[in-house]
Amino acid sequence: MTVELISVGTEILLGNIVNTNASYLAEKCAGLGMSSYYQISVGDNEERLSEVLRTALSRSDVVILTGGLGPTEDDLTKEVTARVLNRRLVEDENTKSRLEEYFNDRDKKDITENNWKQTFVIEDCLVLDNSNGTAPGIISKTEEGKSVILLPGPPGEMIPMFEEAVIPYLKGLSGNVLYSRMVKICGIGESKAETMIKDLIDSQTNPTIAPYAKNGEVHLRVTALSATEEEGKSLTAPVVAELKKRFGIHIYTTEEKTTIEEALVELLTKYKLTLSTAESCSGGLLAGRIVNVSGASSVFEEGFITYSNNAKMKYLKVSQETLNNFGAVSKETAEEMAKGAAKASGSQAALSVTGIAGPEGGTDKKPVGLVYIGCFLNGRTEVRECHFKGNRQKVREYTVINAIDFLRTMILNTYKEEV
Repeated sequence: MTVELISVGTEILLGNIVNTNASYLAEKCAGLGMSSYYQISVGDNEERLSEVLRTALSRSDVVILTGGLGPTEDDLTKEVTARVLNRRLVEDENTKSRLEEYFNDRDKKDITENNWKQTFVIEDCLVLDNSNGTAPGIISKTEEGKSVILLPGPPGEMIPMFEEAVIPYLKGLSGNVLYSRMVKICGIGESKAETMIKDLIDSQTNPTIAPYAKNGEVHLRVTALSATEEEGKSLTAPVVAELKKRFGIHIYTTEEKTTIEEALVELLTKYKLTLSTAESCSGGLLAGRIVNVSGASSVFEEGFITYSNNAKMKYLKVSQETLNNFGAVSKETAEEMAKGAAKASGSQAALSVTGIAGPEGGTDKKPVGLVYIGCFLNGRTEVRECHFKGNRQKVREYTVINAIDFLRTMILNTYKEEV
């Protein structure tokens, strides 16, 4: 089954907003086993939108449009789709009631007449209630049995609507069950990861393996098409087992929604370890990722942002001699930062980062992207030298991900008899 994505909105073409909807929907549809060959962005123009929708319907089984369902004059998606499908727009009483209830909770003077435009839907469609906004979603079928799905543009409205209503609908189209498992990997690059499983990809039939590159991570989705969910589990289990065998400790989870920081907090909790952080170039991003995890307060002791040399000496007891001889960006400084954070907070584990995020400050000996990550655990300290590519934000993000993974793998190696 093929799916095509159409993102509607002149603001997308002008670069005023980042089109996160397309990447989200593409990944979700791939996870459902659907093939996608085209993605299109089109402005708020009736003629051009009609053209791309007709083209999409000529070559795809499912067309998903996002945006252009609001109350203003330039919101044309619903109207254009109705004309392309040769259908009328009719008022939906349920949507009207929901809008009335929505407006009852707001100041009446803020309600304009054009808001009621959103109560009209394409005749003979399936209406998707919007629990996070005012514009409902719509699913219409063509005479040939193809599906046209209209979703609101704001991600806060589109994503829950897609997950709650559209995913079950798409699963029902095939008549089979699509069962998938996600294998998340850190510490191995995309090219190497693909090389390690090239034989599996080349010979795959059912289930299939789809790799996705993330910031500092590689995600492998294993998807099986089966008659039942139990059969899907049986089909994917040996593939997941083989991936675990090949990637080993680099796999931090096989759960769809688990993040690498959640995996670390889980390990810290399991082994009754507390954590402190000492950051220079990451400026608090590392501590921020940790405290994003619900329950992190039970393991996270303290975070130090020691951007200057004076701060490193004052709070972490990095020696003046170390800074003079080796510099702030060095293996020796990272080691002393990690030890100092653990000692100052009384934690059993500590992470330190110091580096050159750029775009300025690099030299031939210490180029932009050079980062040292220190990891202290139960009295033992290790330091990694890393070289990251990208802009300042990318370097900082890669630093944080690699620091989290460093401690995660160090814990697993230390407690390997119990894992």
